[in-house]
Amino acid sequence: MKRIARFEKVSRGQFEKDFLDTFGEGGEEACRAAWEQVAIPRRATAGSAGYDFITPVAIALAPGESVKVPTGIRAAMEEGWVLQIYPRSGLGFKYRLQLNNTVGIVDGDYYHSDNEGHIFVKLTNDSREGKTLSLEAGSGFAQGIFMEFGVTEDDDAKAVRNGGFGSTGA
Repeated sequence: MKRIARFEKVSRGQFEKDFLDTFGEGGEEACRAAWEQVAIPRRATAGSAGYDFITPVAIALAPGESVKVPTGIRAAMEEGWVLQIYPRSGLGFKYRLQLNNTVGIVDGDYYHSDNEGHIFVKLTNDSREGKTLSLEAGSGFAQGIFMEFGVTEDDDAKAVRNGGFGSTGA
């Protein structure tokens, strides 16, 4: 297997800024507790393709509800690779847990963005059986898979990224 990437925690300051932006002001105590829960994604078994992302906070999502999760994680990867993020398959099966953008795409140059390449995952419980999803802090909720990609022979992209969602103008 190729070793092409590494996960790192974003700085505590970046995490606090993003956490408070997501969960509101006055949550400094909750923010400190969440920072302590941030863990580097790991594979569960030697045969696993996906690296499990854990939630740094408890999550309860009733059907139709969404939440944006600041993971506290960034990914450095070699050129020609992308990190794709999906819900953990068991949660998708049981709760129809979905990512709002269907598949999260983390490009290699996102690592150098102003927000330190902080990876967010926005989830929606799309249960049709009325099931509420409840996860404790420290529970796996998403999985990331590194994939190699190619470019066309006449590719001439030279722009430099600085940001995430929609930062490349699309």
